[in-house]
Amino acid sequence: MTYLSIGLRVLLTLVFVGSGGAKLIGVPEMVEGFETLGSGQWFRYFTGLVEVVGATLLWWPNRQAFGASLLGATMIGATLIHWFIIGPSAVPAIILGLLCAAVLYLYRGQVTAILRSS
Repeated sequence: MTYLSIGLRVLLTLVFVGSGGAKLIGVPEMVEGFETLGSGQWFRYFTGLVEVVGATLLWWPNRQAFGASLLGATMIGATLIHWFIIGPSAVPAIILGLLCAAVLYLYRGQVTAILRSS
């Protein structure tokens, strides 16, 4: 299970640091995508920051579940935006969301520990 966890986290980190970084530095395709969305460029910066922070949390001790949850919630939002606003395909967001769910499942003990301490 350790190799699976590391493999999933490496993959998610590469994807989300790349995607989030592209949003933060203003890659033209990202700028155009958020213009199409109509949310303004502040949302591009916010989304990029969430993606980079979420990827970082995947490697922070006892914070992997939080990072996976943050990234998974972002992918739920991305899926809905693709389905209802910009199209054409939400498949990449769905796949990334499922990978985030797998990491969350692997680190589910962190969630129960937080809930018990509350």
